Amino acid sequence: MGASSGFPVDLILFGMIAAFLVLRLRSILGRRTGFERQAPPFKPPEDQNPAGPVIEGRAEAPPPAARDLPDPSGTVGQTLARMRSVDPKFDAAGFLAGAEKAFRIIVAAFASGDRATLRGLLNDETYKAFEQAIGGREAAAQTQVSSIHAIHSATIESADLRGTAGAITVRFVSDQTSLTQDRDGLPVIGTDAVTEITDIWTFERDLSTRDPVWRLVSARSA
Repeated sequence: MGASSGFPVDLILFGMIAAFLVLRLRSILGRRTGFERQAPPFKPPEDQNPAGPVIEGRAEAPPPAARDLPDPSGTVGQTLARMRSVDPKFDAAGFLAGAEKAFRIIVAAFASGDRATLRGLLNDETYKAFEQAIGGREAAAQTQVSSIHAIHSATIESADLRGTAGAITVRFVSDQTSLTQDRDGLPVIGTDAVTEITDIWTFERDLSTRDPVWRLVSARSA
């Protein structure tokens, strides 16, 4: 997320989010990976309130990130294998592809104030932080102009399985621009210069349930 910093709210307010048109979650590799949602993809409203927040973004189609899977014989690889023993449908490669899609969708949803999308992809604590930041931005009538230019890599850094609760941490390296403006169009934070950002996100899911969604539980910058 553009010029992201620590989590929860101050990270987001320092430019972690880059606006990107929401991609359909159900298109991930033509299969279910746990990042799907049933609602239609978010579309920014055509008529914005001039006094309220306005999000501007450019639709881009960057190539998929380089996705690095852990060594199957290593500690992380063995943990992922144990996850598959709990849920035979779990696939690390599919998860990572889905995580990249979710990264784009979540940052776009935050930038546009799409609470419905965020509610389905974040756990309660993380959603609360995002929602508070959105509310603060709306109250200040701030606007955010952001773009994700490319995601260079998405790498599984760690994995943990406690009982049937799985947690996977992914490192995203991307080129982004993000600029937040006040009601008069003056810059508040961020820059229109392309900046390489490293974001580290952790997703969690109970592998024993029918709910396939991996929800974001933490995010920070490296």
